[in-house]
Amino acid sequence: MNRHAQAAVLFLLGGALLHAGTTDLYLRYVKAGLQPLLLAAGVVLLVTAGATVWYEWRRGKSASANGSSEEPGRPEHEAQLREHHEDEGHEDHAHPEPRVSWLLVLPLLALILVAPPALGSYSALRTGTALQKPFGYDPLPASNPVPLSVVDYASRAAYGHGKSLHGRAVRVTGFLSLDGSGKPYLVRMALNCCAADAQPVKIALTGQLPPVLRPDAWLEVKGTYRPGLTRDPVNGGPIPYLKVTSTRPVPTPRDPYDETWNK
Repeated sequence: MNRHAQAAVLFLLGGALLHAGTTDLYLRYVKAGLQPLLLAAGVVLLVTAGATVWYEWRRGKSASANGSSEEPGRPEHEAQLREHHEDEGHEDHAHPEPRVSWLLVLPLLALILVAPPALGSYSALRTGTALQKPFGYDPLPASNPVPLSVVDYASRAAYGHGKSLHGRAVRVTGFLSLDGSGKPYLVRMALNCCAADAQPVKIALTGQLPPVLRPDAWLEVKGTYRPGLTRDPVNGGPIPYLKVTSTRPVPTPRDPYDETWNK
């Protein structure tokens, strides 16, 4: 690609980053805390594209000025040398860049025009639980039921042995995942940095479940702690139980990944 084409690609990429960073689209790719860096990267790319265009304009203007300032009556052999160099320049440009290089723009257009779905049950069933033992637990609020994330409930139930959950009703939101035997899990994918390293945290559901269970459906589940653990068939990690008392479908949240992970 020539300089103008490079500037065009930089401009499109910077615009795509700013579009993603100023909407909820970026949450499908990276965690919320990286939004400022994403916006800064978009601004840098746009400035770079503008500087490239300006540099090419100045260089063309300078070349035109030098060509028009040549004195008349120059010797014939100098004119011949200039014609020779011009002929070489035409030969150098006889082979333009392949047009297939513009296919590099297609991923940028896809980023702008198509919002990819968040990772769901397909990824959750093929990846072992990422639940890790926390350093400690914050006191639970006095509300009833207690709103908890999937990670918070799972860590309190698995590693805190449910001590802070006894006698408390909880409310947890996640998407459904069904294993090969039809066993239901409430899942939330957790990010360390971006969607490429997303890992699931799972809760096994028992109790009053809906008659029809649809994978990837988002549910708000109310219930109570149930002692005991099952093991993830992928990596053997702990999966706690939640005894369900009621459920209701909810829309996909603005940030589909667990907001309490790795804070």
